[in-house]
Amino acid sequence: MKVRRGKREAMIADGVKPYPLGVKRTTSLKQLRDRFGELGAGESTGVVESVTGRVIFIRNTGKLCFATVREGDGTELQLMLSLAKVGEDALASWKQLVDIGDIVSVTGEVIASKRGELSVMADEWTMASKALRPLPVAHKPLNEETRVRQRYVDLIVREQARDNARNRASVVRVLRDLLHDDGFIEVETPMLQVMHGGATARPFVTHSNAFDLDLYLRIAPELYLKRCVVGGLDRVFEINRNFRNEGADSSHSPEFAMLESYHAWGDYHSVAELTRSLVQGASERVFGSTLVKHADGLDLDLGGEWRQITLYGSISEVLGEEITVETPYETLVSYANKVDLGVDPVWGPGKLAEELFEHLVTDSLIEPTFVFDYPAETSPLVAAHRDTPGLAEKWDLYVRGMELGTGYSELIDPVEQRERFAEQGKLAARGDAEAMPLDEDFLRALEYGMPPIGGMGMGIDRLLMALTGLGIRETILFPLVKPE
Repeated sequence: MKVRRGKREAMIADGVKPYPLGVKRTTSLKQLRDRFGELGAGESTGVVESVTGRVIFIRNTGKLCFATVREGDGTELQLMLSLAKVGEDALASWKQLVDIGDIVSVTGEVIASKRGELSVMADEWTMASKALRPLPVAHKPLNEETRVRQRYVDLIVREQARDNARNRASVVRVLRDLLHDDGFIEVETPMLQVMHGGATARPFVTHSNAFDLDLYLRIAPELYLKRCVVGGLDRVFEINRNFRNEGADSSHSPEFAMLESYHAWGDYHSVAELTRSLVQGASERVFGSTLVKHADGLDLDLGGEWRQITLYGSISEVLGEEITVETPYETLVSYANKVDLGVDPVWGPGKLAEELFEHLVTDSLIEPTFVFDYPAETSPLVAAHRDTPGLAEKWDLYVRGMELGTGYSELIDPVEQRERFAEQGKLAARGDAEAMPLDEDFLRALEYGMPPIGGMGMGIDRLLMALTGLGIRETILFPLVKPE
């Protein structure tokens, strides 16, 4: 760094700007390759172009210097600087001032070298941005922690990092296109909320100086999207950020992107079909197939119809005993003890059943699997099951043991919804920090009448994990990390 700073100072002393406000650039490297990619070895075009890029390779010889530059899309091109073309001073400056990592502009004729490499034979060159820090060397790749903390370096040196960012953008664009094609409209709902709701989670709390009011970063957009359906926007969705003040691990981040959608005249069966079509559509359009290869080498088939099981049925299968929503709490505790699952005294029987499911079943759900029919106790915004008392019409979608999304037949009865909120209040009084508060304005909206609807939420970060097999810190461009 001391040497590079010295070069910066030398440039300034000679009246050369190491960080000019603009440089010559007439075409991108990709455009140049698309236009002249078939040029034969030793051929010249007579075409002069100005190109830019970050220097990733340098070989300086006596009268002829070679360099490779790369632009942001990953396209690379060879530069050639000869004494005869650029002159003694310019060639000497190149040798003395240019380091790997610098961004340069070079103007010259487009040719193919004797070895057939498409190149620009420079007439002149300009420093576009002097790099004061050296790039990591190729034989010492960045570790995961450094990749996450210094994603800008990761993007420079690692093609996979650039592909991850582009794939994420492509997946989100495809999701929007598919939903728009299906008659959904995209809306934006508040991230700062007077009252958090739409999920059972611990919120982040902040304060508005203007209103002298404590506010919450939203944990879900659900209650506002449902207000839209009450108002006649029958098919709505939102892709945006949620914030949950919870743990961080390989599949959880305190800040994450979520797709939520709601459509009138639907239920949890119709949103299961919608979710499957979205995942498969994104996989086909972005990766070319519903058969995806994960980072660890696993081939995962996302195509066709997906397996469907029930929560209580899957627990029963593992335990070898029938477990239902009516199984006494004490019996569930005894099973938990047998399988070494610690029981929080705050948990009710429904929550304990879910914990048993996660402990016993989820790791075996590799292929996409819908897990249907959850306890109503843990689903305060979900309609009661049409056939089985005590259950709610809810499913969770699992891929490789990870929950990818969830879907519901939504509760639309305002009287029953108020009772559910009251039950949540009792849980809060018992110490449940994730219990949902009573939302009077949402209840008022329901009292104007909401048609039967199906709702779905799917994590964008987790969708990328399901499509690529990467951890959540690789699918999020800049995940939250503790300060160094």
